[in-house]
Amino acid sequence: MRAFLLGLMLTALLPAAKTLDVYFIDVEGGQATLIVSPSGQSMVVDTGWAGFNNRDADRIAAAAKLAGVKQVDYLVITHFHTDHVGGVPQLAAKLPVQHFVDHGANRESGANPDALYSAYKSAWGSGQHITVKPGDKIPVKGLNVEVLTADGERIQAPLKGAGQPNPLCGKESRKAEDKSENGRSTGTLITFGKFRLIDLGDLTWNKELDLVCPVNLVGTVDVYLTTHHGSDQSGPATIVGALKPRVAIMNNGATKGASPSTWQIVRNAPGLVDLWQLHYAEAGGKDNNVSEQFIANPNQANDQGNWIKLAAQADGSFTVTNGRNNFSKTYKR
Repeated sequence: MRAFLLGLMLTALLPAAKTLDVYFIDVEGGQATLIVSPSGQSMVVDTGWAGFNNRDADRIAAAAKLAGVKQVDYLVITHFHTDHVGGVPQLAAKLPVQHFVDHGANRESGANPDALYSAYKSAWGSGQHITVKPGDKIPVKGLNVEVLTADGERIQAPLKGAGQPNPLCGKESRKAEDKSENGRSTGTLITFGKFRLIDLGDLTWNKELDLVCPVNLVGTVDVYLTTHHGSDQSGPATIVGALKPRVAIMNNGATKGASPSTWQIVRNAPGLVDLWQLHYAEAGGKDNNVSEQFIANPNQANDQGNWIKLAAQADGSFTVTNGRNNFSKTYKR
């Protein structure tokens, strides 16, 4: 009995296992995701919109403070659209950014795209700029961050454990070719031990099909950040079914993303346990929204910019928490 009690005391004194923490930040239908490695290094994927009295940069900085983050080690810009890269200058003015990561030059031109890209480049300051291509890794200490897609290209060889034929291929038609920055999104797979999270930015329909057809180059994941905010220009069942996520996070706005057809694809994906949403989707109605406890911002008229947090263990288990009501759910490995 004495030995047993001593064992309990020693266990209580051991430091808690460090987690991979991910904050899905509400930037009103754009993207901003804060990823904090167990090592303490941070990665932010996209920065939301410019303007709005620094709204999005303030929300990212608030999440960073909550996470104990004082600088952004790697800022990954998936593509050069204003809801993803617009907030870079404002964020860089609030938090030091060590590395700016993207797919290379903006492939769209014109007054607005040129001004957006110029503002982004001006924000580099003393930070280091890194251009990535499929197959590269972003060296966040404690994580394995693999670049799956960039500048319209994808990985050519299956990842370890992947490469199986996808029986869903051919069941959905391809769409018209997308030549915008969306299709050039930098998509990443983030691995911590046995836990896997995928973020494909705003990658479009055909590019997603190419990633999993005729064989699945990625394999399965634990968590799927819905592509393109749940827009019906992305997220075919062919890729969602191949990834087989246990949980999906939809970074939609009240009136952007979460298209009913895409919402149904995600919600009915084989093996999916839960879908969480940053916003109640106004166009979806009760049949195309999850229950309120899984929605961070259910009322557009009283939008507080609440986040959703994920904390993952190396054994593959993870907990998701709604920042509005502190409702949490743990998913075992």
